[in-house]
Amino acid sequence: MPLRIAVIATIYKYLSHAQHIADRFLVGYPYAGEWHRPDMKVVSLYVDQKPEGDLSAERAREFGFTVYPTIRETLRCGGSKLAVDAVLIIAEHGDYPRNEKGQILYPRYEFFKQCVDVFEQDGRVVPVYNDKNLSYSFKKAQWMVAAAHRMNFPMLAGSSLPVTWRLPDIELPLGCEIEEALMVGVGDSDPMDYHALEGMQCMIERRKGGETGVKAVQMITGGAVWKAGREGRWSRALLEAALSRSDTPQGMSVVDGRTQDLLADGTLQKLVKEPAAYFIEHNDGLHTTLLMLNGAIKDFNFAARVKGISQIQSNQFLLTPVPNVTYSACLVSKIEEMFSTGKAPYPVERTLMVSGIQESCLTSKFEGEKRLETPDLQVRYHAPKISQRAHQ
Repeated sequence: MPLRIAVIATIYKYLSHAQHIADRFLVGYPYAGEWHRPDMKVVSLYVDQKPEGDLSAERAREFGFTVYPTIRETLRCGGSKLAVDAVLIIAEHGDYPRNEKGQILYPRYEFFKQCVDVFEQDGRVVPVYNDKNLSYSFKKAQWMVAAAHRMNFPMLAGSSLPVTWRLPDIELPLGCEIEEALMVGVGDSDPMDYHALEGMQCMIERRKGGETGVKAVQMITGGAVWKAGREGRWSRALLEAALSRSDTPQGMSVVDGRTQDLLADGTLQKLVKEPAAYFIEHNDGLHTTLLMLNGAIKDFNFAARVKGISQIQSNQFLLTPVPNVTYSACLVSKIEEMFSTGKAPYPVERTLMVSGIQESCLTSKFEGEKRLETPDLQVRYHAPKISQRAHQ
């Protein structure tokens, strides 16, 4: 008997996260060299908004499920009791306001809380996947994770970067000592900086002692980013290693195909008009940096110095093109695994940690780009022993 899935989404249209993820449970997806069809069935859907191009009614007609007007009815399939075996919460995309920090106020916490209310009222729980970060508010994110632990239901969340392919296919040794780490990302602040932060987190969480929380953060922008580099606050060598993994250098590489050293002759400063640096001080003494360099490249790349390994460890997180977007298939395989086994393949605390880091960095920027102590970010967890990245 196929597992029954309820989908709770902000919107459901072409290339939205809901379409990427839910469609794979409807028609299957390419994985490990074959077409995989989950033994699962979408039976109900809630969409908060229906913009032009909405696919919800069309998908419901084609695949025989019902679009309900409330989350409560969606989980109960119109009846009086919880009637599904798993829940997909996909609150990404749609017309939502931003707060003073620039965060999009997606109702992930509100959707999740309504699901928890049904679980409590009906005396039964099921696994829940929450797409991307848990909430724009770390306090709300903490509540979500605490509720899952209190009620003992499996929970998974986060970005597709930790589970996509890596070029080259590296994984830092479990229990290694990381001396410094740097991530290069692209895109707008909230949402794309979240992907970059979680990509870095999935690498550094494998260090000795695991993740111990974050002591302080600072976010700076503009010319201060280049000044910080000259002063040694971020590593030029790590940046060179990360950029050297990119397949999308801009500038002259786009104009006439020539290769170029992005760090030579002020090229990077010319290409990147609005740089941003996120500095993160972890409780165990590790310092990590995210550089958002729009205009220089179009992919996500990581580099780190690891004690006992002479060469800088660096890689690209492979993002395959639309419409297949097979890195989303890598993520769906992990969601499917949790729905089938009742166990999350990696800890939701990773997403909790990154949700808090992102909010704190944006708060630092909003408060004049000052260094911000973060006594609340005391999230401790260990990475899974077996890597969850795509191999096949």
